[in-house]
Amino acid sequence: MNCRTMQSLSALLKCVSSEDTALDETIHAYADFVSDLYRHHNDLGTYILTLVFEDENICMIKKAQNTEPGDKMQACLENELLSLQEISQITSEDVKKCIDYDGFLPDWDNTVYDFRSEYRERIDNVGKFGYGIYAKYYMFIVKDGNIVPVKHPDEIKLSQLIGYETQRQMIIDNTIALLRGKPASNVLLTGDAGTGKSSSVKAIANEYRDQGLRIIEIRKDQLHDIPVIMDSLSKNPLKFILFIDDLSFESDDDNFGALKAILEGSVSARAANIAIYATSNRRHLVKENFSERNGDDVHRNDTVQQLISLSERFGLKISFSKPAKDEYLKIVSGLAKQNGLDIPEDKLFEEAERFAIAKSGRSARAAKQIVDRLIAENT
Repeated sequence: MNCRTMQSLSALLKCVSSEDTALDETIHAYADFVSDLYRHHNDLGTYILTLVFEDENICMIKKAQNTEPGDKMQACLENELLSLQEISQITSEDVKKCIDYDGFLPDWDNTVYDFRSEYRERIDNVGKFGYGIYAKYYMFIVKDGNIVPVKHPDEIKLSQLIGYETQRQMIIDNTIALLRGKPASNVLLTGDAGTGKSSSVKAIANEYRDQGLRIIEIRKDQLHDIPVIMDSLSKNPLKFILFIDDLSFESDDDNFGALKAILEGSVSARAANIAIYATSNRRHLVKENFSERNGDDVHRNDTVQQLISLSERFGLKISFSKPAKDEYLKIVSGLAKQNGLDIPEDKLFEEAERFAIAKSGRSARAAKQIVDRLIAENT
């Protein structure tokens, strides 16, 4: 648990326990610790307990892999938890009594927790809460081959999405199956741009994060990293969606074969706690030119079937088509009510239709954009 705030606390306690430390050095140490603590919390007890929950230690890892740590390791864990509980109850009043200073020094709170009981509850439900970075964050990206947390994720909720209820329910049902440890399909969401494919996936990740769901977004040029990522996650007690947004390939794209192997043909067994969710504006994922239809490939039909086979490797394919007029206006009306936009319905629909024509078609994105614009104009 080597973090800056705990190091600052250690430095402060050394200062107040030493008679040789100058007063100004002690005051600076006090200010440094409080400044570091306030960046995270104003309660030392809550802060240290949170660090304990997020720590990726050997006891937590063993429990996550259904392996008991053993009596000696368990005794060590219990002793450390008691020590951290004692540290969490160091009050600002206790420290200030050791400093010969009459000026203002800020305080912090100290909520009392039974660290052993709290940790036992957490470790027994590790499949729901996770550990390490997966306890602190729930959305991630891949950078230089490493899984990196998204500190400020898109907070869109399912309740904010209107329309496409049938399609969205299919994704939800598949996600619930994943969370319950039942067979879940890799999912391909196809359809027109702006119909809510990506928003649906992110909203589902937000909805079920407290049930142990995490999402990792992967770019097309990172597909070769997926086998290593899946191997690193396969024994994690949480459930993961590997999310590939706006997926498409050229017919000679090397990444095409990589994804095809990952979905079905690789030598590694598929991890039961991972599903791939991909979105694409193309039904078969591969861009095909008319000139290629009359090319010189002797086995043209085999080539076509190979291109189509990639989308067929997704167990669940869901289509998000551009909405008809009635569906589009339903989305506009729902978003207007959701955001408290109080204008006559005929005017709302007139503006929405005019906006859709200017935007080259109706879509869920166009509905949100016109509602946002009308909110700005009428508030």
